[in-house]
Order: sequence, then C-alpha cells, then structure tokens
Amino acid sequence: MTLRYSAQVDVTGRPVPLHDEEAFAGMRRAGRLAAETLDFIASAVRPGVSTAELDRLCEDFMRAAGATPATIGYKGYRHATCISVNHVVTHGIPSEKLLAEGDILNIDVTPILDGWYGDSSRMYLVGEVSVKAQRLVHTTYDAMMAGIAQVRPGNTLGDVGHTIEHVALRERFSIVEDFCGHGLGQVFHDAPQVLHYGEPGTGVVLEPGMIFTIEPMLNAGKAGVKILADGWTAVTRDRSLSAQFEHTVGVTEDGVEIFTQSPKGYTEPPYGA
Repeated sequence: MTLRYSAQVDVTGRPVPLHDEEAFAGMRRAGRLAAETLDFIASAVRPGVSTAELDRLCEDFMRAAGATPATIGYKGYRHATCISVNHVVTHGIPSEKLLAEGDILNIDVTPILDGWYGDSSRMYLVGEVSVKAQRLVHTTYDAMMAGIAQVRPGNTLGDVGHTIEHVALRERFSIVEDFCGHGLGQVFHDAPQVLHYGEPGTGVVLEPGMIFTIEPMLNAGKAGVKILADGWTAVTRDRSLSAQFEHTVGVTEDGVEIFTQSPKGYTEPPYGA
C-alpha cells in the first residue's frame, strides 16, 4: 500500500492523505462491518432496553466478525459504542438507564478490521415518536446525503459544509459547530477536518484518494452545546432534541464512494418497515 499526501493542508494545518486502491478495499470491508453492526442492532432498539445492553450486543457482534471496537481504551473511554439519547448531541456513554417510548437515539460504532477503521452512526426511534422528532431525524439524514452528493474531485469541503447547513436552516434546525467530521483509514482521526457549515468554493479542494467522515449534528433548538462532567457527553444547552447521521466516504476519480452503506438497505428509520 502506498500512502501519498496532497499538497494541501486542512484547517488545522495537517497534510491530507491520499489513499490507493488497496486502502479503499480495506475501508470497504471495515465500513461494511460498521454498517452491518448498525443493521444488526436495529431490532434490539425498543422500550425497556438499556443502552448498556445495546452496547454489549454491538461489541459482541463486532468481535465475532474479527474486529476490535476502536472506542474501547480511546482516551480512557470504556465502551464499544457511543449512544446519544434525545438531547445528547454526541459521545453519549452507554448506561443501565432504560429507553422509553418516544425516545430518539444515535448509535455510533467504529470497528477496526484488519487495521482499517469503519466509522458510522445512525438514528433510531423508540416506538412512536413526536412529529417534530421525526422531522429532525429526517432532515439530519437529508443534510448528510446532500453533503455527500457534493463530494467529487474539484469541489471543496466548503461546498459540502454549505450544502449541509442550507438543508438544516431551510427546515429551521440549527447546525452544531463544536464537532466535525474527520479523515480516517488506518488511524481513527486524521486530516481533513470536515466542517458541516461553510462557504461554497472554500477549504480543501477534493482529490481522488481522500477518505473522511461526514457526520452532521442538528438541533431542534439552538446550536449551543455543553460537555458534562464525565468529559464525554455533549448535550444541547437548551435541552432540545438533537440528531446525527454519519457515513465514511472516499473521493473517487469521478465522484464518491460510501463505505458504510447498509447491506440491508436501511437508510433512515424506521428500519425494515
């Protein structure tokens, strides 16, 4: 495998890796396992189940496939997933608290398979949820996919972020600016940093071989977030609902490849309906 670097740097000043076909093949395998894990857990999401139990099920599934959950041991984190419920924006820690009818949640998994990181997250609905929650989840998915549609050689990360922001604001939701997507491959977090807002024509110009996540977070209320005392859990300051979707993508010679597409065709909830 040959790893080259773009002549460009991202907003943090880091050079952006350009991956070859061998890397793309590795990312297909890891991305598929991430997607399979999220497919698998869908049937277990129901009222009365704990997020700790969902975490255990995901860990068992990833390990049975020969993978290691990247989050276990990462900066002291102890769980195989992040599970963010209702007003938790991201990095929710699994616990014995039970899910209730009407909850919405994001499950984020990153299996390491043969040295490659597959990173993806999806929203899930617990029973019947409010119309507002459904609209938030649907808009977040649409925003992610609209951003992905901008991924092709010659476009910029500013094009991606601007498109995501436009979809969110059009539906009167706010974009969280405190977190971003990131490059990955054989490391968990790499260049480029992918903002989910921005101006068209600005930022890194996309080149074949770039691999990164697109993972917008939309809030039903204001965009402000705060980190709880555990050092991980990010919540909305106004306790409004939040939603997130995440895919890992690669820039091809003529467009984009999504590594984390659902083998079962699950895109947005309800899954399997």
